[in-house]
Amino acid sequence: MKRFKFAISGNNYDVEVKKFENGKARIEVNGTCYNVDLHKQENTSKTPILVRSRVKNPAGSDRIQKSVSSTFKVSAPLPGNIMQIAVKVGDTVAKDDMLLMYEAMKMENKLLAEKDGVIKAVNVNPGDSVLQDEVLIEMEII
Repeated sequence: MKRFKFAISGNNYDVEVKKFENGKARIEVNGTCYNVDLHKQENTSKTPILVRSRVKNPAGSDRIQKSVSSTFKVSAPLPGNIMQIAVKVGDTVAKDDMLLMYEAMKMENKLLAEKDGVIKAVNVNPGDSVLQDEVLIEMEII
């Protein structure tokens, strides 16, 4: 089955394992056969065991944080051209008031205020071309 060479206390031994079943082995040591009982088999693992320290989460990290921003940004839903602007900086608008009109896909579209607020910035002028999701107007929520 398998051959081994051992040196024990300066003596050399040629060992051949002839048969091994159920914790019993038949071995030959320097030409003499022996029946040997195996008492304990040690398995060594080459895989390291990783131990990680506990992750410390700050207090309240399990709660969703709401960002309180009083600025609302109106952006272009489609690419197009600005035709008319109905508001200017400082104007107070109510929900569903018209903010501007723009042309997209050969159609005139009106952008209405989604919330009540005060116009803080108008980032476009009539005749400007805009891309989708470009911020057109910034307003402060009241």
